[in-house]
Amino acid sequence: MADLISTSKSYQDLLARLKSQIQTAQVRAALAVNQELVLLYWQIGKEILTRQKVEGWGSKVIERLAKDLHVEFPEMKGLSPRNLKYMRAFAEAWPIVQQPVALLPWGHNVRLLDLTKSADERLWYAEQAIRNGWSRNVLVMQIESGLFRRQGKAITNFQATLPAPQSDLAQQILKDPYNFDFLTLTQEARERDLEHGLLAHLRQFLIELGVGFAFVGSQVPLEVGGEDFKLDLLFYHLKLRCFVVIDLKMGAFKPEYAGKMNFYLSAIDDMLRHPDDKPSIGLVLCKAKNGIVAEYALRDIGKPLGISEFQHLEELPEQLKGTLPTIEEIEAELGKSEDRNPQDGEQTIA
Repeated sequence: MADLISTSKSYQDLLARLKSQIQTAQVRAALAVNQELVLLYWQIGKEILTRQKVEGWGSKVIERLAKDLHVEFPEMKGLSPRNLKYMRAFAEAWPIVQQPVALLPWGHNVRLLDLTKSADERLWYAEQAIRNGWSRNVLVMQIESGLFRRQGKAITNFQATLPAPQSDLAQQILKDPYNFDFLTLTQEARERDLEHGLLAHLRQFLIELGVGFAFVGSQVPLEVGGEDFKLDLLFYHLKLRCFVVIDLKMGAFKPEYAGKMNFYLSAIDDMLRHPDDKPSIGLVLCKAKNGIVAEYALRDIGKPLGISEFQHLEELPEQLKGTLPTIEEIEAELGKSEDRNPQDGEQTIA
C-alpha cells in the first residue's frame, strides 16, 4: 500500500511542494543568519569607532579586544584583529546600513571595502551583486574592470527610437568601453580573429556582456533580395525580450557602419522577430570612435543602435619576443635582489 501511495501523482506533487517549501525556508534562514551577522559586525565596528573617538584610544585596543573576545567566545570565528579592523572600516563606510549591504555575505562586504573608493560606487556594486547573484570572485572582477564607470555609457539613439522604460533598460545593458582582457590579439588582427577569440572564450564574453544575454549564433546568414548577408554575432536578451545584433570592427568607427546595422535590424525584425518581441537592438563594437562623429551617425537612424569601443591585450610582435626577459629570468633576478637586501620584518597598517 505504501509503495502505491509513493508512486501516485498526488503523492509526488505533495513531495515536490514540500521540498520546494523546505528549500525556500532554508534560503530565507540562511539570509536571515547572514543579515544578523553583518548587522552584528556593523554594531561592533560602530562601538569601536565611537570609543576610539571619545576615549582617544589607538589601534592597540583592537588587539586587546580580539584576545578578550576570543577567550569569552572561543567557538566563534571572525573575531581576529584583522576582522575587527574591517568591522570598524565597515561602520565608518556605512553610518547607516543600507539593505543591499546587509544582504551581502561578509566576504563580499570586505571586498567592497578594499576595492571601492566612494559610497555611491560601493552601494552600486552591492545592488548589482544582489540583483545578479554575483559570487565574490565575479564581484571582484567587475570592480577591477571598472564596471561602475562603464555601465550605460555607450553612445546610443535609444531615447529617440525606443519607448520608455525600454529605452532606459536598453541603455543600461550597454557599456563603453567593453573589456576583453581575456583576449590577446596582434595589431594586425582582423574582425574574424576577434570573433573567433570571443567565441573561444564565450563564458568570459557573456560575463562581460552582462546578465540576460543568450547566445544565438555567429555568422548568422540572412538572405535579402536574393543576396546573402551574415551577422557577426546574434544574441537574445531575456529581460529586454529582443534580439541584439553585434557588429565587430577592428578599426575606428565610420558613419557607414550605422547604416549597415540599420539594414541588419530591419531584416532581423522582418525575418526573425516574433510578434511578442520588442524591437531588435544593434551594437557596433569598434577599436576606437570619435564621439561627435558617432552621435551624428545615429541622429537620423530609425532603428535602436549603440556604439561602443572595446579593449584587449596586445600581443608582442614576433621580432620583439626574443628581446625581452622571460618570467623565469625576472623571477631569478628578483631572487638575487632579495638575497642582497634581506628584510628584517614586515610593516603592517593599523
